[in-house]
Amino acid sequence: MFYSRIGHSAVPSPELVVVNHSLAGSLGLNLEALHADEWAGMLSAAVFPEGADPLAQAYAGHQFGHFTMLGDGRALLLGEQITPKGKRFDIQLKGSGRTPYSRGGDGKAVLGPMLREYIISEAMHALGIPTTRSLAVVTTGEKVFRQGYETGAILTRTASSHLRVGTFQYAAQWGSGEDVRILADYVLQRHFPVNDSVGNRYLFLLKEVVRRQAELIAKWQLAGFIHGVMNTDNMSICGETIDYGPCAFLDTYDEATVFSSIDNSGRYAFGNQPHMAVWNLARFAETLLPLISDNEEKAVEAAQNVLEGFYLIYREQWLAGMRAKLGLFNEEHGDAELIQDLLSLMETNKADYTNTFLALTFNRPDEIAMSGISEFDAWYENWRARLSGQEESESSSFDLMKRSNPALIPRNHRVEEALKAAEKGDYNVMNRFLDALSRPYKHSAEQEEYFKPPEPSNTPYRTFCGT
Repeated sequence: MFYSRIGHSAVPSPELVVVNHSLAGSLGLNLEALHADEWAGMLSAAVFPEGADPLAQAYAGHQFGHFTMLGDGRALLLGEQITPKGKRFDIQLKGSGRTPYSRGGDGKAVLGPMLREYIISEAMHALGIPTTRSLAVVTTGEKVFRQGYETGAILTRTASSHLRVGTFQYAAQWGSGEDVRILADYVLQRHFPVNDSVGNRYLFLLKEVVRRQAELIAKWQLAGFIHGVMNTDNMSICGETIDYGPCAFLDTYDEATVFSSIDNSGRYAFGNQPHMAVWNLARFAETLLPLISDNEEKAVEAAQNVLEGFYLIYREQWLAGMRAKLGLFNEEHGDAELIQDLLSLMETNKADYTNTFLALTFNRPDEIAMSGISEFDAWYENWRARLSGQEESESSSFDLMKRSNPALIPRNHRVEEALKAAEKGDYNVMNRFLDALSRPYKHSAEQEEYFKPPEPSNTPYRTFCGT
């Protein structure tokens, strides 16, 4: 019930436009073994690798709070690749055509959004944030109608798996209790191997998924990343960032920031992301209740206790990350207030999030937009006093900050610049950008051109779903 097998797709003239050589090597793929045209055919679903049995997965999901049946409407899973180190990864094509779950859509994708996912997912990986990754983008040689006729394209995506909270919701809604158990046992075997010492294996599964999500969302918040569409079908069970649609990074720090053109209520605003993660995890827990205990009251109580632990894990991970961003090795009682005071000053004074931490990293307070404001100057003196009170040297603190504060992020205006050039056939802008993003903690002179925030605008930056 969890999938439908998918046959070959026919596209006019597939052509490789970008290939992730580093990722290919880690997967154990030999790019020299085939001609570029052969790879293009394989990564457009025109030809399947030997032994492949491609399929589209079924799942459901709460989309902006409304439950519906979903599935891979324009994606197919080529298969699983075992790497030279023995790890298992899904290899999926996105934009390869219609499936039984397309719901009236054409199953296609266009070049800009596929390159956008490639750029941002690889930037997330370089930042140290768990994520699906991008292996290649192929143009199809056809025009796909969106805003107008655009260049058709297919993304090859890799993931530890494509199982989602929505997969469990689908099983619970349209399957049997045994179907949910089969799915849960598969996830335990693949992602969370257990032995008899863990006690209740399904409660253990809930704990592990909650832990990974808490750690993931903390990393999002520390980097200033906004997913934009945190529906339950976009929450991966294995704790990777998945489905890069209307995502973007903060420039000016503001917890109410929303980039998605359809998020009119701010449901998935930057500051709401931890709370929405808990909401999604509660929907996951509901599917496991019959497995946790035959006694519904006991199952609910046990699940609630686990869900309440999300904020403890998240807060611990976030505070540890913020301390590192400020060069703090040890914990002191006033740290949370010191951190929050800085964020409040940034929000009040519309300071750039990434560049504020970058200026502190190199002890250049005069480059911070708040410099000269009495409240910030007082905060700066308090922070310097906190640094000097540590056993570690000042240089050690700044080294810690360099490892914790990226020199650059995939700023929205730079992403758009790369996409516009690529859509005109010029991939040099994107390739240079990708090279810089691959080493975000290098802090080199050649990265400086990407530091600058966008020019002020009366029109807010907007991103769109459907990518």
